Amino acid sequence: MTAADIPGRLPAAFTTPGSSSFTEFLAGYAPELLPGRRAPLPVGEVPAAPHGTTIVALSFDGGVVMAGDRRATMGSQIASREIEKVFPADEFSAVGIAGTAGLAVELVRLFQLELEHYEKIEGSLLSLDGKANRLSTMIRGNLGLAMQGLAVIPLFAGFDTDRGTGRIFSYDVTGGRYEEHQHHSVGSGSVFARGSLKKLWRPGLHAAAAVRVAVEALVDAADDDSATGGPDESRAIWPVVATVTAAGYLRVPQEDLTATVTEVLAARRVQHRENGAHRS
Repeated sequence: MTAADIPGRLPAAFTTPGSSSFTEFLAGYAPELLPGRRAPLPVGEVPAAPHGTTIVALSFDGGVVMAGDRRATMGSQIASREIEKVFPADEFSAVGIAGTAGLAVELVRLFQLELEHYEKIEGSLLSLDGKANRLSTMIRGNLGLAMQGLAVIPLFAGFDTDRGTGRIFSYDVTGGRYEEHQHHSVGSGSVFARGSLKKLWRPGLHAAAAVRVAVEALVDAADDDSATGGPDESRAIWPVVATVTAAGYLRVPQEDLTATVTEVLAARRVQHRENGAHRS
């Protein structure tokens, strides 16, 4: 009997020195657990699955803001009004999901494990560029499912501790990585959100102003895109908004977000009344 055969002992793979990549470890130990290594879907119509949109990110003086609406759709139906699409990747970065919701959440969890595993093995944080590259590799591993209609398109942002600034990265379904400057958006409402961001973003924004710009962009997207859910006042469901600065990842508190959403919607109502008065 070897040490590995003793009941209660970890398999040798868990105690053998190897890569600092959790994904590479899993590929060797249990590859069937990786999204890209599973058996392909049978030929035929892609099954209906909830999809999530829209995610926005923008830089401000001292970091980045990332925000996501709460709606998930399945065809013409609303699958969920409360899905969360913005998550901490680690202490100094955030990831937002768009696309097939179930696969996207799974990818985020695997990415979080990837960064935590690296930190434990190496004893230090991976650089922001390194994190962006790791996520790119993981998206590429999902290409087979993406080609079958189950695509995952995340948006990644974080505070670069080496440069002392916030940075934003976007991706395509093949894992292509692109650094965005100032602001960016992904998802079905991204066209409308980007237009809003272009008008409202300016250099030197402070955190609170950047949060308001993010909320405004999501409200604009929801105004024109049926798959994007705006703030739901009757249910008190607001977007998920987080900042990432030198102090780390911080989800905007509910009371602060409520105040911002209330201000934005009140200003919109005044504008609509004034526009109605001009038309009459």
